[in-house]
Amino acid sequence: MTTDAPLLIERRGDVEWVTLNRPGRLNALDDRLTAELRDYFERLYRRRDCRIVVLRGAGQAFCAGLDLASDQARRFAEGGLAEAMDVQRDIRDIMLAMRRCPQPILALMHGAAAGGGFVLALAADIRIATPDTRMSAAFIKVGLGGCDVGASYLLPRLIGASPAASILFTGRDLSADRALTLGLLSDVVAPEALESTAEAYLAAMRATAPEALRMTKQCFNHSLDAPSFEAALAMEDRNQLLLGNEPAFREGRAAFLEKRAPRFDQP
Repeated sequence: MTTDAPLLIERRGDVEWVTLNRPGRLNALDDRLTAELRDYFERLYRRRDCRIVVLRGAGQAFCAGLDLASDQARRFAEGGLAEAMDVQRDIRDIMLAMRRCPQPILALMHGAAAGGGFVLALAADIRIATPDTRMSAAFIKVGLGGCDVGASYLLPRLIGASPAASILFTGRDLSADRALTLGLLSDVVAPEALESTAEAYLAAMRATAPEALRMTKQCFNHSLDAPSFEAALAMEDRNQLLLGNEPAFREGRAAFLEKRAPRFDQP
């Protein structure tokens, strides 16, 4: 893969490390990067060779959002309604695909995570950041609504309505320390510890049964929108009955009784 590719994918066993690679533009989204991100996450839905995804940015930032100097931004601002809607959907479909894919996604954040870049992180499942990370829903600072590409759905569910409103209504920066306090981040670590911290999460998830991990993400996201406690319980019941008939549970039970580590089959 050439180094000027906007999206770099490194395979490490059953984990894929996905790097936004427009460092000269703080990994801001243009047509190529948008298309490659959307296509990558949409293809993940039926893939079983990849169990977990790590998403990160090259250079000095995670992602600065839409590149306002790009042709993509020009079409949104100057094109007709249909053309602008195409641009809008191209970007928000990335977040939709990230939520739909069964692979857990870890976002490793540093520097700017603004606008659409902020929502990329929100659409991930686990977020780890360096102390210099600055997050913002910057849309409202350029004359657009603060609610864009999934921010109004994801952010209140992650940190609550009032803190989310203070971010979306003002476009103010959210520091890593404040995000950790709000529960948006799982860890804040030094830049040199970012990858090793992610590896600890990966090791724990890779030690689980493959189908159990996929179905845990499915059930978790379903329960965030469940209309009632009973509806969430029904999904949990369904998943446990399905997984209880799988060889992985028989191996896990045997390993527990024999006081050894389970040996789950890998895809």
